Amino acid sequence: MSDLVERLRGRGWRMTSQRRVVAEVLNGDHVHLTADEVHARAARLLPEISRATVYNTLGELVSLGEVIEVATDGRAKRYDPNAHRPHQHLVCSACGTVRDVHPAGDPLADLPPEERFGFTVSAVEVTYRGLCPSCA
Repeated sequence: MSDLVERLRGRGWRMTSQRRVVAEVLNGDHVHLTADEVHARAARLLPEISRATVYNTLGELVSLGEVIEVATDGRAKRYDPNAHRPHQHLVCSACGTVRDVHPAGDPLADLPPEERFGFTVSAVEVTYRGLCPSCA
């Protein structure tokens, strides 16, 4: 059973078969699927699931803070279930593959006070870009 499914059950989220299948599809390390990819995989497990149900479920999961919506350079949004462990993303500039990375250090602490311009900074998003081994 996926960690996401367990987190959702722990929250008391109503677990319909459609919602469960979407959560199961999102299970795993380095999962960054588009909504269409989620739908295609979910439909293999539950053929009657509609695209609208997948989109609505993904929207709910994002609203709940259980899934992160990741946008990379005008490509389709991707959905990352690794919402509870701080991380950054490594993106292939050619094929769009996305991997979670956990660099040492605190990017928030790396921003000097004089570069904050009075902002109270609450979050940092860093995206590393390059070519994956398949595209290199």
